[in-house]
Amino acid sequence: MAKITFVLGGARSGKSAFAEGLARKYNGVVYIATAEAKDDEMRERIRTHRARRPSNWKTIESPYHVDRVVSGLNGTTDLVFIDCITLYITNMLLSDETDNSAACTKTQTLNSHQRQQVILSEIHKLGQVCRESGSDVILISNEVGLSIVPDNALSREFRDIAGYANQILADEANEVYFMVAGIAQRIK
Repeated sequence: MAKITFVLGGARSGKSAFAEGLARKYNGVVYIATAEAKDDEMRERIRTHRARRPSNWKTIESPYHVDRVVSGLNGTTDLVFIDCITLYITNMLLSDETDNSAACTKTQTLNSHQRQQVILSEIHKLGQVCRESGSDVILISNEVGLSIVPDNALSREFRDIAGYANQILADEANEVYFMVAGIAQRIK
């Protein structure tokens, strides 16, 4: 069974930098990036993240079906590094289609509860695949439940899904770190 490390915290809390530090002790690292470069600001964020990573790390861009990518690696690397779960959730939430088992469901036609169930099913699959992986895994996610209640339904839906997803992945993890102002606190 793989060792799973889960790192979460707020925006600019130092999550990725801390997790990258943990990952540097591994020889073979596959970095799965879930971000999509849809505007200049996101392209710059992606560029900054890439510049920090060692050149020998392999990067796979996968905004969807991260479980399939991890499964496809089949233990061929020492570490699978997934950054980040909340962007992965956003991609699924805003997508026209989300693959749910054999059925392909148009998420925009589902109600909030149905979308939540589809997305959390994908998170459960990811957690299981990570657990069964022949590689150690580091997962990164944002903690979005510590601020004010969002003012619109989509943002509240995202916050709720992210909170449940973080609980699912923290339960699967061997170690959980919470980042505050660049300081890692081990909570599991």
